[in-house]
Amino acid sequence: MSTIAVRAARLRSGLVLPYAQAGHPQGAPVVFVHGLGDSWWAFEPLLRRLPSALHGYAPTQRGHGDAERPPDGYGPRDFADDLVQFLDAAGIRRTVLVGASSGGVAARLVAGSHPDRVAGLVLAGVPATLADKPGTKALRERVRGLGDPVPRAFAEELLGARTARPLGRGLLATLAGENLKVPARVWRETLRGLLETDLAATLRGILVPTLVLWGDADTVLPRADQQRIVDAVLGARLVVYEGAGHALYWERPERFVRDVAAFAAEVLPDRPGGGAPGGAGTPPPPGAGRAPGGGA
Repeated sequence: MSTIAVRAARLRSGLVLPYAQAGHPQGAPVVFVHGLGDSWWAFEPLLRRLPSALHGYAPTQRGHGDAERPPDGYGPRDFADDLVQFLDAAGIRRTVLVGASSGGVAARLVAGSHPDRVAGLVLAGVPATLADKPGTKALRERVRGLGDPVPRAFAEELLGARTARPLGRGLLATLAGENLKVPARVWRETLRGLLETDLAATLRGILVPTLVLWGDADTVLPRADQQRIVDAVLGARLVVYEGAGHALYWERPERFVRDVAAFAAEVLPDRPGGGAPGGAGTPPPPGAGRAPGGGA
């Protein structure tokens, strides 16, 4: 099992984000991007299983977990810009981005706008669009009525709907605890940003190798939704996890890590431009503080 270290990255904007890292310092860099309500803890089952070929990073996004909570800036492009700045702060010149659920929207924005920083893109249970999903309207109404503190029943119900099998008590308690750290306003603003963004447009212009992972027991995203991603992104391929739900990385962590490692070996065979491992106190690479090509 890989050891997890938790550190903090100060972005060029001044925002401080905690992040976890694990794996071998010289392994291929892989950055995991969580979705609405989660934190780096969403990837704890994966980080502990990372092989020596990988060096994993999992930042907690603004407003989530123990990250700072600015008064605004919760649209997909805000999260994408933070992600580029995180790569700079952690000294990661080129990486494989793994976006989970709505975190895949920020990840694909970065892949489309900064292909020099992204060797490959993995989208795990990521929606092509959201506005057409049956549960979206109901979720928006529930989030609209949220107040602080956010009820534990709300968090546990959402988490339970993301897997085909019940989560272990320990993992559920940890994930629910992280969800409860998110203020009601961040839930509202993040969901509003996702629904007001043309998500189909965020699939355009992605030219990096892309792997789409989806569980066929996903009650949130139908297969047709995932096929839209494959059709929109040149060369993308779909891998189906039979019997897994929306959060397939919780239900099939061993297989998920194997698939990510195999993909990283394809797109970063010799880690060209992979950069130095990041972490607290690691100097940024030359030019850090300026996101190549502008903000995401």
